[in-house]
Amino acid sequence: MASRRALKTVLIDLSGTLHIEDTAVPGAQEALARLRHAPVAVKFVTNTTKECKRTLLERLRRLQFDIEEHEIFTSLTAARNLLEQKLVRPLLLVEDSALEDFTGIETHDPNAVVIGLAPDHFNYQTLNKAFRLLLEGAPLIAIHKARYYKRKDGLALGPGPFVSGLEYATDTKAIVVGKPEQTFFLEALRNLNCSPGEAVMIGDDARDDVGGAQNTGMLGILVKTGKYRAGDEGRIHPPPHMTCDSFPQAVDYILQHLLKENDLH
Repeated sequence: MASRRALKTVLIDLSGTLHIEDTAVPGAQEALARLRHAPVAVKFVTNTTKECKRTLLERLRRLQFDIEEHEIFTSLTAARNLLEQKLVRPLLLVEDSALEDFTGIETHDPNAVVIGLAPDHFNYQTLNKAFRLLLEGAPLIAIHKARYYKRKDGLALGPGPFVSGLEYATDTKAIVVGKPEQTFFLEALRNLNCSPGEAVMIGDDARDDVGGAQNTGMLGILVKTGKYRAGDEGRIHPPPHMTCDSFPQAVDYILQHLLKENDLH
């Protein structure tokens, strides 16, 4: 059990942690409200590439979550920032519903490949176009490399296998933007006056959420909802600081064990 620490920020994953598609994790809204009464900043960090930030926010508000747009940091935002820094024209392999977050980015005559979760575009013709661009020297930018995620009908392939396929076929290495990259977590903390040692991450993905956060210097709390599978806590080193049944239990743990006594009064 870690000693009580100067906890300033709680980073929270969305899909699989607060909700699964259009269903909230039981008790998650009330748990978030309890957390907001504590003297900590709250930020929502997500690898989702299926929808733009605005659509995601609308979904969360329909589920009665009290969340503001500026509190959400997505891998789409991080990818856009990278494109602007590199001044490249991407072939965007993302779902149409995510394109809004790339408004204003030039895409004609592409000289880079950006790949997220794009089931409607993961066909031979489109992937082959990406393959040929990469052979010509275009950089491969992976919004993230998650192996799978949780849907209502069960687990489903993430973008990782498709990124790995393109890497293998072209003998190149992707630039990965989202979790578990340290740069993603550090960018999420920027403007919060918070060091990694003063933050905790809650998520359902042992490797990308918890492992990535802990490799950045944060504490990680794994929840057994969403994509969690039995034994996941033993698949990363160091193991999660704590494994909880669900987000509400994780919030209870933070309030009871990670905040100094006088913080709660």
